[in-house]
Amino acid sequence: MTPDTQEPIHQDRVWSDEHWTARVIKNEDDDGWAVAMYLDGGAEPALVGPWTMGRDKKNPKPLDTSAFNTLVKTAKEVIRRSEQQLHAQLNKNVSITVDGRRLRVALAIVPDEEGATATLSAWDEFDDELARVPVAPTYRLSVDSAQAWVASGFGKPQ
Repeated sequence: MTPDTQEPIHQDRVWSDEHWTARVIKNEDDDGWAVAMYLDGGAEPALVGPWTMGRDKKNPKPLDTSAFNTLVKTAKEVIRRSEQQLHAQLNKNVSITVDGRRLRVALAIVPDEEGATATLSAWDEFDDELARVPVAPTYRLSVDSAQAWVASGFGKPQ
C-alpha cells in the first residue's frame, strides 16, 4: 500500500479494492436492494443496478470477490461507452469528393465551462491537413456545409 491508497474493505455491504467501491443500498423505488459502484474521487456513482436478495428474502446478498470483479468490469464498460458517446457528440467528420479528390472534413468541439470552442479542418486522402479554421461550437457539419466550405476556399464559414 502506498500513502495514496486505502486499505481494502471487504464487508457484506461495502467492498473496495484499488480504485473502486461497491455499496449495497436500499432501492428507493421498491423494497429491494441496489448496488452503486463508485470510482475513487467520484461524487456520483458510475453504475447503479439492482442487487440480489439474500436467502431470507429481506436482506441483500453479501458482496464477494467474484461479484465485485463483475461489477468493476461492468462499471468500466459503462464509463467507456459514455466516453465514446461524448467523443462522438464532440467530434464529427464527413467525406466529400471535390474535383475528383477525396477529402475528409472534421469538426472538433472542445467543451469548457467558460465557453466551448470548435475547429473545422479539412484533410486529403493522405491525411495531410489542408485547412483549419475556428467555428462556433453550434456549427452544423454536413456534406453540404463541408462542400460549401471547400468551395469557398476554406474561408471562415458564416
